[in-house]
Amino acid sequence: MADATPLAASPLPPGTEAPDFTLHSAPDQTVSLRDYRGQPVILAFYPADWSPVCGDQMALYNEVLSEFAGYGAQLFGISVDGAWCHRAFADQRKLRFPLLADFEPKGAVARRYGAYRDGDGFSERALFVIDGEGIIRWSYVSPVDVNPGADGILRALDAVAGERTPA
Repeated sequence: MADATPLAASPLPPGTEAPDFTLHSAPDQTVSLRDYRGQPVILAFYPADWSPVCGDQMALYNEVLSEFAGYGAQLFGISVDGAWCHRAFADQRKLRFPLLADFEPKGAVARRYGAYRDGDGFSERALFVIDGEGIIRWSYVSPVDVNPGADGILRALDAVAGERTPA
């Protein structure tokens, strides 16, 4: 008998060109990945607004936002929740970075990044660091119930920055 447990997502690996996308950051505003060429981008896919682990993870990133900015990096949180839900969540948590709605078609961007849980209908807790040329430099999928923290992101940004520094 086949196991009904959903298989863990297989995120796009380092060295892969990051798929471009355009998602809503507010009901009347969109963000496109291509608009951030030339600077590092952090994509933090997460299962859902209002869940305890997601709230803790986004709050942590809010606290270390200045460290990300020190690398010139732009952070985006992405889930299948809609723009209105994101707005309420961001306001309540006082988040200072955009949350993008991978809402319709549901999970389309997460699927392209190998970060969608088909059996559950939401994104994995997946992280991607993309360099200024649009290449994924680091990817990681954390168990859904575990906050992955920021150390891996910071190490990846440090590696990207080190490669840009002239010898």
